[in-house]
Amino acid sequence: MSRFAAPIAEQIWDMKYRLKDADGAPVDQTVEDTWRRIARALAEVEKDPALWEERFYGALEDFKYLPAGRITAGAGTGRAVTLFNCFVMGTIPDSMAGIFDMLKEAALTMQQGGGIGYDFSTIRPRGAAVKGVAADASGPLSFMDVWDAMCRTIMSAGSRRGAMMATMRCDHPDIEQFITAKQDSARLRMFNLSVLVTDAFMEAVKADGSWDLTFDGRVYHTVKARDLWNKIMRATYDFAEPGVIFIDRINQMNNLNYVEAIAATNPCGEQPLPPYGACLLGSINLATLVTNPFEANAEMDPAKLDNLVRLAVRMMDNVVDASRFPLPQQAEEAANKRRIGLGVTGLADALLMLGLRYGSDEAAAQTEAWMKLIARASYLASVDLAKEKGPFPLFDAEKYLASGNMMQMDDDVRAAIRKHGIRNALLTSIAPTGTISLYAGNVSSGIEPVFAYAYKRKVLQKDGSRTEEEVVDYAVQMWRDKFGDKPLPEYFVNAQTLAPLAHVKMQAAAQKWIDSSISKTINCPEDISFDAFKDVYMAAWDQGCKGCTTYRPNDVTGSVLSVSESSEKAPEADKGAEVVYLTEPLDRPAALEGATYKLKWPGSEHAIYITVNDIIQAGHRRPFEVFINSKNMEHYAWTVALTRMVSAVFRRGGDVSFVVEELKAVFDPRGGAWIQGQYIPSILAAIGGVIERHLISIGFIEGEGMGLKADPKAEAMVVGEAPRGAACPSCGSYAMRKVEGCMTCADCGHSKCG
Repeated sequence: MSRFAAPIAEQIWDMKYRLKDADGAPVDQTVEDTWRRIARALAEVEKDPALWEERFYGALEDFKYLPAGRITAGAGTGRAVTLFNCFVMGTIPDSMAGIFDMLKEAALTMQQGGGIGYDFSTIRPRGAAVKGVAADASGPLSFMDVWDAMCRTIMSAGSRRGAMMATMRCDHPDIEQFITAKQDSARLRMFNLSVLVTDAFMEAVKADGSWDLTFDGRVYHTVKARDLWNKIMRATYDFAEPGVIFIDRINQMNNLNYVEAIAATNPCGEQPLPPYGACLLGSINLATLVTNPFEANAEMDPAKLDNLVRLAVRMMDNVVDASRFPLPQQAEEAANKRRIGLGVTGLADALLMLGLRYGSDEAAAQTEAWMKLIARASYLASVDLAKEKGPFPLFDAEKYLASGNMMQMDDDVRAAIRKHGIRNALLTSIAPTGTISLYAGNVSSGIEPVFAYAYKRKVLQKDGSRTEEEVVDYAVQMWRDKFGDKPLPEYFVNAQTLAPLAHVKMQAAAQKWIDSSISKTINCPEDISFDAFKDVYMAAWDQGCKGCTTYRPNDVTGSVLSVSESSEKAPEADKGAEVVYLTEPLDRPAALEGATYKLKWPGSEHAIYITVNDIIQAGHRRPFEVFINSKNMEHYAWTVALTRMVSAVFRRGGDVSFVVEELKAVFDPRGGAWIQGQYIPSILAAIGGVIERHLISIGFIEGEGMGLKADPKAEAMVVGEAPRGAACPSCGSYAMRKVEGCMTCADCGHSKCG
């Protein structure tokens, strides 16, 4: 009998975590084999591997402890891969040579699939003097463009999609340009952006004081703090970026503030890390630990929770020794501090099983109590490991115990640390768990509320066909199994019906006992006022959060859930919410209108002819198919393949403009060519430019484009329906939503963060 709760869970295991040989034949025959592989690999460093293998297997069994995806997919495979999820790279020097050394390190890390974070505050502002060359600096934004191009280039080479976080201090002279950078939809697509907000700035905002923008001791501009704050708020209100990171609070509460300074986080924000910092992640599945769910005596067994946490800490500590690293500096940093990020998932489901409404005072109090139990168990487990294997190399008892985070810990824990040391400098973090939560039976992700009680999702079958499956939340399915068609109680709430300040309350309750930070998205209704929206961020600051990320559906960011035509309210809990997606190909009419473009590539005897045909939908024009022809037989195979692939994407509908970006990102190692005064890096990029100009000419996208210019007399058509936000770059559907600070497709599971 399968251990999987639904076909989609088994599909995720098969596609992402199941070990297969080079030919694609399964090595892991069952999910039990996967658990066994992980347990054996992480027990190898123990003195008694057989004993710990069985204990580790018991923790993994039935999805109670969920190592992050890299551990699940990579441990015990014999492959030279990193088991760490995220990295913050080295400090960027303010010199051309240093900047490009850092770019190389970023490329090597991303090549192995690692998500990375960088602080660009160390680069001098635009217009500052560059000594010795009689020139003005181009500023950090220009170098962020270089990083962005690097990331796209690595992706075009077939490497695993990685994400990047860029941070900038709120007092950097270029901060206003940083805030608005991604309002250009074609710019910095590979980055998440966050502003590093200081305590002094927040005090100036509250006092309506002035704020100096400085670099290297020089004041470049002085602005009103509240005006700058409003500019940050307006950008995230309209565009969902940048996020806000309360950087002074992060450093004050850091156990290691005596040996490191933090200025950046990983892409989803849950791991503030020092230069070359790396962190591995894993989650306790709270939804599996509740006894007597939905009954008056429902509870989480504290002894079982304590035991599971202790096993998880030991497993994660062993990963530090078992993993490879892209750079030697990352390996050294990990070995010196042995930082881990143990978190939770299934919190909302566990609260439902206890009859608690997510966002209520009672739910916040229970969340805080559970997080304290996990923190205590984690620290005491790490103390036990220190007794057995020694503390982390940079441990200094007095300095460690003087950190803001440790001051709140119970006296018995502090006494144990002072006496024996501690193995892991930091232990807890709450990371995005969307994929592993779905794999574990669709438990609620991280500390997020249930997003939707049920929705439809396309599931790829072994024969290549797709079937539509209902994906039901773990707790809802448990209720159905127990009570049949009995209506869900009033305390069943989801992300669409919660007030934003209820989200903040839950994040703040969890943060009290989390060493690092929390990846969480605060869902805001589309009609929330700007002042109420700003109140969300101020509440996050006032209640002790380390950062804040929101998502407000609008014409730019998009809206995922469809609402019944008979009601303007949120979807009924027992009926679930249906995800909007476009996956069925459009029918082809007998005749189509289009345009043919001639592209002459330097060095090629024969031109390439590109035909783009359009379809009319509701009186508006959109691309439908592409044909590429040339007498040069050298191009025949790839032009036919490209024709079929691009046309297939176009016929799926949705926002297909990402095709242009992907083509334009392709670089030919033999070099590109100059066309109409512009350098084009490859023939494929030139074709992308032609398609882009066509899409502009019919009004499907806006902009000036690159490459061969379209007929200036072409009639511009207006795209009728309002934009629904970005389409998924993997499946093209409009099901992208921000979960735990990360854009994730509810249809195919694609995640920008990994």
